[in-house]
Amino acid sequence: SSAVDGASVFGMPNVVNEIFLESGVALILTTIVLGQLTAQVNAADCMLDFINNYFMLYFVTYVSLVIEFSGILHSVYLVQIFFSKLTATPIQSSDEDQDRTLLQKVFFWGRILLSVGLLSFAFAVTLAALFDGNTTMWDGVPPYISTIIFFLLMCFVGMMEGLQIALFAVVKMPLESEFKDQHPMAYKNCTLTFRGQNLQAFLIG
Repeated sequence: SSAVDGASVFGMPNVVNEIFLESGVALILTTIVLGQLTAQVNAADCMLDFINNYFMLYFVTYVSLVIEFSGILHSVYLVQIFFSKLTATPIQSSDEDQDRTLLQKVFFWGRILLSVGLLSFAFAVTLAALFDGNTTMWDGVPPYISTIIFFLLMCFVGMMEGLQIALFAVVKMPLESEFKDQHPMAYKNCTLTFRGQNLQAFLIG
């Protein structure tokens, strides 16, 4: 079988079609290798050259800023504020952010409410699809297992993205600084990642 009933790509056996087409492995590999990893590896070595073009400025940076301004993703700021209060760690922000007018504060929190509403709806739809079995999960897998896998994958992807940002933030920090004693696991992580070609290997992995 395949994604389209009766179709067979290159005359391959059904089991190959099931692995690469029905599960989405072929699309995942193509998207990640060509669409993400190639750019990440090149950008890690040629940082200025990678962003020194009109496309990056007008079609990536400006578009990203417009999407952020729309507020549809502002729920992340609520999470950031929550963890800042929880850990008693101040949020690093510019003077403009700290000196918001009343209208700017209303606009900011209004977008957060909009984003939380959209996220809640999307989350409810996703959970409903998982519990109703309306997913591409293999037949025979219970809905609760699909839900557990979904949350595990979300946590794993979040940790990977956060680790990537954290590593690039401390890449120029001297490894022998005071954080060696204050954050020993972070020191071990950085020592391993920045050794030889490990940073590039991490980006690919």
